[in-house]
Amino acid sequence: MLGSHLSIAGGMVNALTEVESLGVECVQVFTKNQRRWAVPPLSDSDRAAWLTRLKALGWDDPDALRTVSHNSYLINMASPAPETRAKSIALQIEEIARCEALAIPLLVAHPGAHLGTARPRGDLNRLGEGPTEDERGGLDRIIAALDEIHEATPGVRVRTCLETTVGSGTNLGYDFDHLRYIRAGVAAPERIGYCLDTCHVTAAGYDLSTDDAAEGVLASFDRTCGLENLLALHLNDSQGALGSRLDRHAHIGDGCCGASCFRAILTHPQLISRPMILETAKEETPDGRSWDAENLSRLRSLALKQGGVR
Repeated sequence: MLGSHLSIAGGMVNALTEVESLGVECVQVFTKNQRRWAVPPLSDSDRAAWLTRLKALGWDDPDALRTVSHNSYLINMASPAPETRAKSIALQIEEIARCEALAIPLLVAHPGAHLGTARPRGDLNRLGEGPTEDERGGLDRIIAALDEIHEATPGVRVRTCLETTVGSGTNLGYDFDHLRYIRAGVAAPERIGYCLDTCHVTAAGYDLSTDDAAEGVLASFDRTCGLENLLALHLNDSQGALGSRLDRHAHIGDGCCGASCFRAILTHPQLISRPMILETAKEETPDGRSWDAENLSRLRSLALKQGGVR
């Protein structure tokens, strides 16, 4: 199920119009301006147009996981600052409510930044060594925030998908065990899933650059978090090298992830029904084609296993 993050400029339904022109099987959107705390309420007309187009596409069954939203970049559920924490919880509740109104079943969220002592820029992530004291404090604050959010939104079907990160600054979620810790700690784990970003895991230090290595990383994720809980994926190549902690997306095949990274995901039997979303730049290729169309073509080639170089 391949798709892309598409713009809602001019109205949310415009993303679904572009879905048809690209010929994709799923889509990710923002349901509002992702860089503002205060947002106008979702209009009845926007909601009606979106739901009508969803039905026309045959995407109105939330269990099919055709639609994904990404929450605001401002939200930091790990913040130790009371004001930021309160604003983050309130905005995440709004994000969930908008997804529920739009029949969007998955809401991707960055776990958050603990804002304690940051590691030097050149330090590698210490994968598998367990969280530091600052990190554990941030993870516990995320758990408490999610519990509060779930208590305020009873009965909704939307699941929050905690996204893997590169581990820059004091950001949490670069280690698979961070994600496991959060889900294991909340009172309603059934409302939490995961989103794996190929650029982020590569820059975090997980090596997927050979077939064996890629299969090993997916097996590690399965042991730690459970592939059944991996509900969405972001397929982005990485400008940053392995372990660089650099969050810079590249077009498929133009970065450091390796063809094996995408091939392992695209052909994994437990993942073929999951939405796989491009978050790559939207400019045109040198020959005037849509980069989304080009990246989708590259991914479909790799899905055949013969595509790309092993």
